Amino acid sequence: MSFLGKSSSEIIVAGCQNVMFKVDIEQGRIIEEVPTGSEYTIMKFCRYVLAGTNTGLVHVIEPQTLTVVKEWQAHSSKINWMDAQNNYLVTCGWTTRPHAPPMLDRLAKVFDLNKREQLPPLSFPSGAAFVQMHPKMSTTAIVASQNGQLQVIDIHNPNTFNLHQANIGYSSCLAGLVMAPSGEAWGLIDQENAVILWGSPKTLQFSETANPTEFADEIAPLRAMPIDTDLPLSVIGLPHYREKLFSFWPNEQIYEVGHPAPVTDPDILKTMVAAQIGYRARNPRKTLRNQVQEIRITDSGDLTIAAPKFLSEKTHEPETPTSTERRISDAEALINAALLGSTKAEVPVMYRNVEIKYSKFGVDDFDFKYYNKTRHSGLETHITNSYLNPLLQLFKYIPIFRNCALQHAAGSCLSEKCLLCELGYLFDMIEKADGQSCQATNFLKAFSSIPEARRLAITEDASNQPQNTLEARIQSASRFLLEQIALDARRISDVEFGRLVQYFCTESTVRMHCMNCRHETFRTEASRSIDLFYKRWTLFSQSAPTFAEVLIDSFNRETERKGFCNRCKKYAPIVSRPQIRSIPSVLILNTGLENNADKRELWATPGWLPVEIGLVYHGQTVMCFEGEGLRNLRRTRHNPEPTIYELVGFVADINSGERQKSHLVSLVNVAMSDQEPGDQDRWHLFNDFLVRQIPQKESLQFASSWKMPTVVAYQIQGARNFVDNSWKDYLDTRCLYADYSMNHTDDSRNGWVLNPEHEAPQAGTHVAIDSEFVALQQAEIEIRADGDREVIRPTRLGLARVSVLRGSGMDEGIPFINDYITVNEPVVDYLTQYSGLSEGDLDARTSSHVLVPLKHAYKKLWLLLNLGCIFIGHGLPSDFRTINIHVPKSQVLDTVTLFHLQTQKRKLSLRFLSWYFLKEDIQGETHDSIEDAITALKLWRKYEEFKDAGIVSQMLEEVYHKGRKYGYKPPSEGQSGKLTDGRSTDISSSGRATPTMFREAASGPQTPMSKKLSRDSEYFESPLR
Repeated sequence: MSFLGKSSSEIIVAGCQNVMFKVDIEQGRIIEEVPTGSEYTIMKFCRYVLAGTNTGLVHVIEPQTLTVVKEWQAHSSKINWMDAQNNYLVTCGWTTRPHAPPMLDRLAKVFDLNKREQLPPLSFPSGAAFVQMHPKMSTTAIVASQNGQLQVIDIHNPNTFNLHQANIGYSSCLAGLVMAPSGEAWGLIDQENAVILWGSPKTLQFSETANPTEFADEIAPLRAMPIDTDLPLSVIGLPHYREKLFSFWPNEQIYEVGHPAPVTDPDILKTMVAAQIGYRARNPRKTLRNQVQEIRITDSGDLTIAAPKFLSEKTHEPETPTSTERRISDAEALINAALLGSTKAEVPVMYRNVEIKYSKFGVDDFDFKYYNKTRHSGLETHITNSYLNPLLQLFKYIPIFRNCALQHAAGSCLSEKCLLCELGYLFDMIEKADGQSCQATNFLKAFSSIPEARRLAITEDASNQPQNTLEARIQSASRFLLEQIALDARRISDVEFGRLVQYFCTESTVRMHCMNCRHETFRTEASRSIDLFYKRWTLFSQSAPTFAEVLIDSFNRETERKGFCNRCKKYAPIVSRPQIRSIPSVLILNTGLENNADKRELWATPGWLPVEIGLVYHGQTVMCFEGEGLRNLRRTRHNPEPTIYELVGFVADINSGERQKSHLVSLVNVAMSDQEPGDQDRWHLFNDFLVRQIPQKESLQFASSWKMPTVVAYQIQGARNFVDNSWKDYLDTRCLYADYSMNHTDDSRNGWVLNPEHEAPQAGTHVAIDSEFVALQQAEIEIRADGDREVIRPTRLGLARVSVLRGSGMDEGIPFINDYITVNEPVVDYLTQYSGLSEGDLDARTSSHVLVPLKHAYKKLWLLLNLGCIFIGHGLPSDFRTINIHVPKSQVLDTVTLFHLQTQKRKLSLRFLSWYFLKEDIQGETHDSIEDAITALKLWRKYEEFKDAGIVSQMLEEVYHKGRKYGYKPPSEGQSGKLTDGRSTDISSSGRATPTMFREAASGPQTPMSKKLSRDSEYFESPLR
């Protein structure tokens, strides 16, 4: 058996078979089988894996490919012992004799691993049985015979040696030789299991460190303790421990087992009689047919947050606010108990995976408020590539990053794949949500559409490689995002790009030195993130470095690689060393732990990550200070002045433990991005849509077994609370007045767009809106054995059409936005009955409608939102959620809410309200967004009339009374006001009507909008005029 490297977790195992196994000792499984062709009896590692066979051969094996690169016939028979150190291999073995048994070879063979050639052997007349290389003297070896004779000999000068004799028993012989890592002690083992220790008693030291050797404590005699009924159990001592026990099995060794055998009903056993084959008994009929007993044992002691009830379920419960408060308080108490129990190796419940449960109403029915009581919004997880959520939360709370994204989004950029714009939209949505759950749908869609992201394997559908761990993926994604937003900024403005370089780029001049001809070349580099570099260091070799020392080594990291030298005209070793020219305002650090135990233990050291550091840039070198060194630097007024950086937060990799995959969370000091300055730090945990305030000490406390940082962010102290909202004063609104279409070049839309002179939207401008959607992915449903259906992932919808109408003025009711949106992915269902769309309507090659990209339509809505417009519509929260925009309640007039009687749970559909109040029948065969928007606008006007007259409550009572009479749907045409014999319209919690499955003829007069809307007309007449 041999390790494949000093810091490797993989070993190679061989034996008396023609195959060897590559084993991952951390996962405890065989990962590769390699044929050998020989039986290996002994293995050593020194640059190569050195394997001795039972025929005297030594195979030199490359550890990366496990292929034999050199064979050496050391002895004519079996190799008995060998050792390797500092590119030298020394072997002892057996030699064959004619007509006699093998005997120990009197020569110890020497092999140079560097030159791959044999050196002169070492003579040992007594028969070389064992050999050990000295760990500190590179060419010194100790050779021993079976009778205890020892020679300390120099490989390069074999004629000079020291001879010793071990005192072993007369009838015994030597069975082994070993040397301490310090080189100051030898251990000899004989066949009687006696250990003979050689060394100086005064300077005896086994390990390389200078700590004195600790011997076992004397065992104290046990106190006699009678076991009887009078002895209290409290006097019996139990061990106290804080670390994980060896009996704690890792996750990969825990498996689900089969069900235990069910218990036979006693009534069956009573009536059981022997039959021709087996036994038969009377059926007691206590269960249903095919119903089986639940026999799997459930772990009731698991610390998990009880899933909240669906919102639709809560509406059917009686008003008992204390029960809800009790559930929340119980969960909080359980969480606090778990967090305070830091002596356990278990992951606190707040850090574990959280999942969204779906009802028949979809994700809108999930109670996100149960997981977040703060004013900081979380991000939902049911979207592809949502593993980026913690990184997005970290970027959002870096004020400089937030300002750059919003200023760019407010500009003229209309690129569909601009991630900087999408970040601006997302950050604005999170701020406006004020604690409500959000989703990064549009950003993640743009992220997935970039080919470079797929090539880097940082998208979920392209990251199936086993070496692409979650830690490596999030660090690669961080580098990619920082590079991509710089490209997005350069596409718009060199000034904006220069500002991003100043904020995020570490500029340096790299000096490349050829080791052959000493030729030097220079190149300029700009890195937007820094990979931390840990010099060769272990917990047992020297004192641990500080964070400041690691950061200095990372800035001034010297690398050596093979490259082409223009002077040598060949490949040669090239040494590269950076010379720092400027340091950025924001430091993004990738920890690069790579599952290294020493690095993880370093980060687990309490207080190792400082909340404040100081960088001094002087003479193309960077010096870093922390703690007491930083305080001394401030007192001495160092020249140049240090640049102080504050820790904003970090993304942490959480190994959730049993039966759960590892996932990412972010821990952020949200006080850094408050608009009101304050010295008090407030750390929050963002575990997707679970958000909770936690103490700073807990945030910065790491555990090597389950919590490790992956991406760390620092920002200059001067940018604390620098939240710039001036972008709202410089919104580029030109796209609101532009007549743009992907598939039409005529001027047929000139009557639609707004006139910037007298129709410019402003705060308080009323607009009516409605949207239509198509299904891009069907719901994933799991059907259980009992027939219950559980939604694993809901139907994914995409915006297909949006219509926005003027809400006031001479042209009230005339649309100025009526965009059909191109879809760049397959549509699985056009939902024609509800959307009015059919195949070909969203294809630029065949559609007769005005088609625009999603980014173009979204930006128009985003501009109207930030200009302060008030949106009028029916069931708008559901539409805004799918569009992926958050509109504050102060800017929404939803007819579902306006015409809802608080004492009733049912909400009325748009079609029923239109039939009752407007005497119009809409949504006859399909839905039309313009028709629905104008209807909502009319209903709002009608509501304002009722409000002015003071009869709102009376009218609501009447409409609900009429609804109960007609089943909350308008009677069909030809029935003279009588209800059609059929099932009622299904009204969801949003209040939007789902059309009935059978065709209903439209009743009532045709709306003026449907008369006037035509592509051949040159203007549009207001239906409300």
